[in-house]
Amino acid sequence: MKITPLYTRIAKAISHVTGRPSTFLLAVLTIVVWLVTGPLFGFSDTWQLVINTGTTIITFLMVFLIQNTQNRDTAAIQLKLDELIRAHNGAHNAILDLEELDDMTLEEFRARYRHLARRARDSLAKGGVDTDTPEA
Repeated sequence: MKITPLYTRIAKAISHVTGRPSTFLLAVLTIVVWLVTGPLFGFSDTWQLVINTGTTIITFLMVFLIQNTQNRDTAAIQLKLDELIRAHNGAHNAILDLEELDDMTLEEFRARYRHLARRARDSLAKGGVDTDTPEA
C-alpha cells in the first residue's frame, strides 16, 4: 500500500473527527481538568509542562493536517471552477489554469479584467448592458 493514499485516508478521518463539536468540548474538558488539578499538583512546573507539551504537539501535527485538507479542498474547487468555465459557452478556456501561471502573467490577466469591469460599469452608467463576452 502506498503511503499517500493511506495518509489521505487518515487525514480525512482525523479532520472529520477534529471538526466535530464533541471534539471541541473534549478539548475544553481537558483544559478544565488540567485547571482543576492545578492545586493538587501545587501548580508545579511539571503540571504546566504537561499542558504546554500536549498542546504544542497537537498544534504542530494539526498544522500539517490543516494544510493537507486545504490543499485537497483548493484542488477540488479549482477543478469544479475549471469545469464550469469549460462548459460555459463563450467562456475563455485560456483561464482554466491561471493558478499555474507566474505572478506577472496573473497580473496581466487581472489588469485585463479590471479594464473589462471599468468598461462594463461605464456602459451601465450610460444605460447600456454588461452581459457580452469580450476578448480577455
